[in-house]
Amino acid sequence: MKIAIVARDHETIDHPQFLSMRRTLERDGVQTEIISAPIQPGSYDFVLSVGGDGTMLSAVGLVRDSGVPLVGINFGHLGFLTTLGSEDTATLASDLRAGRYTIESHTLLRCNVDAGADLAVLNEVSLHRCLDGPLLRTRVSVDGRYVATYIGDGLIVATPTGSTAYSMSCGGPILTPNSGCFVITPVGSHSLTLRPIIVPDTARITLQTSPEGQPFYLSADSEHRLLNPGTTVSLERENFSVNIVRMGSQHFFSAIHEKLSWDA
Repeated sequence: MKIAIVARDHETIDHPQFLSMRRTLERDGVQTEIISAPIQPGSYDFVLSVGGDGTMLSAVGLVRDSGVPLVGINFGHLGFLTTLGSEDTATLASDLRAGRYTIESHTLLRCNVDAGADLAVLNEVSLHRCLDGPLLRTRVSVDGRYVATYIGDGLIVATPTGSTAYSMSCGGPILTPNSGCFVITPVGSHSLTLRPIIVPDTARITLQTSPEGQPFYLSADSEHRLLNPGTTVSLERENFSVNIVRMGSQHFFSAIHEKLSWDA
């Protein structure tokens, strides 16, 4: 078995728990390699993301359309995307070999800014006004049909994966990974009647900021850009998905219970 490892910094790589985990994998006959570049289909059996959700988002950029399953090991904090704690890796090799896991297919967003290069996004795309700037006015269309002009601090378009991140903190709903939809969530809306709205993931979403406004920030997972007023952002479902591993009897709702401390 050959496993690629993604870690964002040397602090993680030099951590005693990381070194112990890697020694255990190699003792169990697993060939491991730390990677920092996109991989090809079939080059590895699994990709191991070691860190928090931010590391998982970085790992998605390396896995892309390879189809190689992604396993998250939580060396961070909340870790919604991660499936194991650093203390739970002793039997990882044998569990993977024995197939004691399930795979969830996670939809991505394709983000295009003013007909520029596309970004593949697992969690969300958000627009946000500058700290000292005026409220952001964003005209939203779905499949060419005008929806509304959202006025406020910003706007989020989240995948089901991202529905438990920034969108949820702004009052958006939680979506299951296989729900087949995206959610548009206002941030600090100027109007109480403009609420989160769910659209099918077959839709093309267009966000256009007012040309009379000021520069604003676009965040697409871990990438951040300062954009000019009047910029158009086009969003649609990416033509590939990412396979994320859940170990043992874990599933989406067990993760919700654990991470959000819902009653068992």
